[in-house]
Amino acid sequence: MELLVPLVIGQILRIISYVAAIALISVVVNLIHQQFFYQRNEPPLVFHWFPFIGSTVAYGMDPYKFFFACREKHGDIFTFILLGKKITVYLGIEGNEFILNGKLKDVNAEEVYGKLTTPVFGSDVVYDCPNSKLMEQKKFVKFGLSQEALESYVPAIEEEVKQYIKTSGQFKGHTGTINLPTVMAEITIFTAGRTLQGPEVRAKLTTEFADLYHDLDLGFSPINFMLPWAPLPHNRKRDIAHARMREIYLQIIHERRATGEQETKKDMIWNLMRCVYRDGHTIPDKEIAHMMITLLMAGQHSSSAISCWIMLRLASEPEMTEKLYAEQVQALGKDLPPLEFGHLEKLPLHAFVIKETLRIHSSIHTLMRKVKNPLSVPGTNYVIPTSHTLLSSPGVTARDEQFFKNAMTWDPHRWESRVEDDEGEGDTVDYGYGTVSKGTRSPYLPFGAGRHRCIGEKFAYLNLTVIVATLVREFRFFNPEDRVGVPETDYSSLFSRPVQPATVRWERRG
Repeated sequence: MELLVPLVIGQILRIISYVAAIALISVVVNLIHQQFFYQRNEPPLVFHWFPFIGSTVAYGMDPYKFFFACREKHGDIFTFILLGKKITVYLGIEGNEFILNGKLKDVNAEEVYGKLTTPVFGSDVVYDCPNSKLMEQKKFVKFGLSQEALESYVPAIEEEVKQYIKTSGQFKGHTGTINLPTVMAEITIFTAGRTLQGPEVRAKLTTEFADLYHDLDLGFSPINFMLPWAPLPHNRKRDIAHARMREIYLQIIHERRATGEQETKKDMIWNLMRCVYRDGHTIPDKEIAHMMITLLMAGQHSSSAISCWIMLRLASEPEMTEKLYAEQVQALGKDLPPLEFGHLEKLPLHAFVIKETLRIHSSIHTLMRKVKNPLSVPGTNYVIPTSHTLLSSPGVTARDEQFFKNAMTWDPHRWESRVEDDEGEGDTVDYGYGTVSKGTRSPYLPFGAGRHRCIGEKFAYLNLTVIVATLVREFRFFNPEDRVGVPETDYSSLFSRPVQPATVRWERRG
């Protein structure tokens, strides 16, 4: 037995040496390839030591730091390796225009995002269907984003926030501490459920539904870009949650069909049950369920993250909270009547706070498109081959000193004197769901641009304004004693969020 020990150790050492030799050879081959064999008509390749891994770690830890560092060395256009894939980045307003307004025959979003979103949203919706069908689906859901609908949402959102303050247990007593990501996630799922989903769904937003939502949200893990169907624990939870949530929606739909009750309802489910595609067929019940899941996720995700950042900013600068409160008193009266849609235009500082927070803390830092045909980049000798994926980052222009002085300083007042951020907004287009602005030449694109621009932009601003206005009426907010400024950003998820715990102290008014 004693003789076997050195033999085993020797065998292990030989295996380690073989692995080390292979790794070293791969690194050397990778360096030689970068130096001598990279195509000169392609954008410069960001230097990396290890093949396959490439710049994955640097990009994943802090995308904006990575982008600005690469821009300083290579300019606005460069390529990096992300888990074996060649990603060509084109920064600036020209890059946003080139990528986000690219033609369908040249760039494709479905191939990039479909494998990630389909297990979460479901089949035959969003990126699991032809783009023409997605445009029709966007047109259908605009029922819930009409002017009449938006006006009706204001008192409903205020009521939801007040009810949460009263019943959640988070705001007991005169003062306390809360973890904002948890609180704002709960508030925004209630407001999104009440407005975009209807009373039946809102009634089901109990502990079970919240748990289902949380498990479904796990499907947006970045690893699922590569392994969406892997039997990982978070994927099993995602699939179980999706099946159960779909069952809940299908039950509502079937009950309405059985009783004829849909004729008396005026919510999104009722609307989708009566919508017809251009080819003449009605929306299958399964697709209605999947569209409702998509609406819930989309209506909650951005509002949750941004509302959290807004409250963190207000807590870091308590005087801004008092300015917001004073604005409401001055514009609406000392008695602060229940909020109405018409009140919102009288609260410009509230709007500036939201716009400024969206500028610095946009939820999505990266927008990707798969290259379908070789693309020549105007004004350069570069040709982007079909083996590449294009990447646009509107958040870079929003943080660029060229467009925003002291760009990383959170200053809502900058919007008071700023020319309206509508450079290029005069160009409009109808992709099939109504006329929208192309808007890609603006340095401020928190909701994207082009045919995939978020149609819920107006709802997001309205939802955030009412939530913030209601909380400001009730409380003052402060940082914990051991924190200056706001927490760092966690980029490990698909959506940029504050590093947790992200706590604030609150103090009830009066």
